[in-house]
Amino acid sequence: MAKALDLQVIFTWLLADGMVEKAEVKGLYSHAQGILRNTPGIMHPLSAVAHCKLVSVKDEKLLTLDALTEWVARRSKLPFYRIDPLKIDFTKVADVMSASYAARFNILPVEITPDTLTVATADPFALEWEGEIAKVSRRIIRRVISNPLDISQYTSQFFSLAKSIKHANKNTGQDLALRNNFEQLVELGKMNKTVDANDQHVINIVDWLWQYAFEQRASDIHLEPKRDLGTIRFRIDGVLHQVYQVPAVVMIAMTARIKLLGRMDVIEKRRPQDGRIKTRTAGGQEIELRLSTLPTAFGEKLVMRIFDPEVVVKTLPELGFPQEDAQRWDALTSRPHGIILVTGPTGSGKTTTLYTTLKALATPEVNVCTVEDPIEMVEASFNQMQVQPGIDLTFADGVRALMRQDPDIIMVGEIRDLETAEMAIQAALTGHLVLSTLHTNDAPSAVMRLLELGVPYYMLEATLIGIMAQRLVRTLCKDCKEAGGEIADDIWEGLSGGWDIKKPEQVYRPVGCPECRQTGFRGRTGIYELLTTSETFNSLMQAEADITALRKQAVSEGMKPLRIAGAFKVREGVTTAEEVLKVTAMR
Repeated sequence: MAKALDLQVIFTWLLADGMVEKAEVKGLYSHAQGILRNTPGIMHPLSAVAHCKLVSVKDEKLLTLDALTEWVARRSKLPFYRIDPLKIDFTKVADVMSASYAARFNILPVEITPDTLTVATADPFALEWEGEIAKVSRRIIRRVISNPLDISQYTSQFFSLAKSIKHANKNTGQDLALRNNFEQLVELGKMNKTVDANDQHVINIVDWLWQYAFEQRASDIHLEPKRDLGTIRFRIDGVLHQVYQVPAVVMIAMTARIKLLGRMDVIEKRRPQDGRIKTRTAGGQEIELRLSTLPTAFGEKLVMRIFDPEVVVKTLPELGFPQEDAQRWDALTSRPHGIILVTGPTGSGKTTTLYTTLKALATPEVNVCTVEDPIEMVEASFNQMQVQPGIDLTFADGVRALMRQDPDIIMVGEIRDLETAEMAIQAALTGHLVLSTLHTNDAPSAVMRLLELGVPYYMLEATLIGIMAQRLVRTLCKDCKEAGGEIADDIWEGLSGGWDIKKPEQVYRPVGCPECRQTGFRGRTGIYELLTTSETFNSLMQAEADITALRKQAVSEGMKPLRIAGAFKVREGVTTAEEVLKVTAMR
């Protein structure tokens, strides 16, 4: 049977496998036929069946398009292949056939080796293309079954992108251009042209890159120049994934294009620069990108941090705060004056916590002012100022200026030196609520850090009202996580750290599904260590303070260490022990 899959074959199989009732087949078949008639030549029969929203009589599961495709793969004794765009080299697979040929047979090359070519199809018995492609590619063809919608979508994307990259590279007249780096390569007899940043192909590549990053839920985009090829990587849920490699000259053009849009100096490549761009997703949602360049041995490295404005409208529980800690945090931030610190390494969610808090506090009756370096997200309800070291506008100068702006709440991006710390303390002493960040590993260590900077302990006693340390852990995908298996005693002991926390009888584990890109994790949540000061705690803040004594007192007054907060998340089935152990240290 060398023909495309049709509704008659699909429903015959469904009936034979006991997945539909015989009495209902005729009606379902007519319904699916009607759907196909309304989309002639566009919709695959499997998609039409999926639109019927059938529930299998056999196991009472909804027959989604993915489920139907996997079932067809088993039925036809071919492997099921889930197309992951992060793992496909577009240019290589686009060399095998043309876009029109792929669209004609609804096939997509997905893997290529010196000996084999893996081709995804949704029609296991339509083989007229196989001999021709085997002959042209001079490789053994390996057929796999994939979701027909994925094949259609990625055929359009992959071939379009590959075309843009090839044309952008071709426009240079060579593969290697003379680059502004420490390893300049001069090849005699070749013209050293560069790619125009406004070239339509370069514009297409940059536009694709952004939309693709938004679709994949990336928090950062890295453009990394190497000797011959530039590497593009996305950070998704805290983990870096290599997405693609482009010719070096194309990456130079991409970087120039992005710098141009970010109003940065395109010519200057010898010093780091910062910029920002506001754009929209395909769905029309505003997204802000913060740009940072760095001169490296092979040219400019560009990192784009993606900020989703929707983040600041989340509630504290949505950020991962337990109810008790959310109440304590609300009580702290409701105080009329004092200093509140948020600590943690870069990328631990400190800025998100502060913006969420300030957004809730920024009522029409309150003047909220911030001084940041740089402004992470532009928010209309705050008055935001950016540090400008070039004109001697430091954090301390910024706080000094804000004090004359009749503020109620001041947010200082980071306390980096004694002068900034002293200005923050002065603001708190004069009746303002001050929020800021520090880079320390836990909450009690923030006290030690301020004392090391030279802040007198009696000033801290008078102004410091709370410190919160935080980390981000990947959360288990809600669509595919499974309960099963026990947590080993030694792992639970390391996680609970001697605290009297009952070990769960079973824990959840990651599985992998299309929603989480087969990782088993989707999104991240915060774990928090909240310290509120008291008279007893303040009495321990002396010039020769003991960090162990501070930590012990904070715990006795209700502070849960980060790892303990993580243990509760494991008990609740939010994340895994391995994730918590990876981001926290035992003390």
